[in-house]
Amino acid sequence: MTEKNKKQKNKNKKNKNNMSWKEIFKDDNKYNEKSIIGFLAFLIMVIVMLADVITGWIGKDLVINEAIYNSFVMVVLGCFGIAGLEKFANRK
Repeated sequence: MTEKNKKQKNKNKKNKNNMSWKEIFKDDNKYNEKSIIGFLAFLIMVIVMLADVITGWIGKDLVINEAIYNSFVMVVLGCFGIAGLEKFANRK
């Protein structure tokens, strides 16, 4: 195998592992965008709740806007619900 072929083979390996941002939003990729967004929203909710517990333990009030928290709840439920339905609906 020549040096040129080795470089081309290594370049092809790198291209397979690295996905561009455009490829993430295509229908035929290996990532489920709804699950990623749902997990991030859930993670933010957990961080806010931990901050609420910690500030309550210290003796201060952490004011959380109910509309914003409910919006995160709806995003999490919507993302995981739709992703779950797609998983079972695509079976053939």
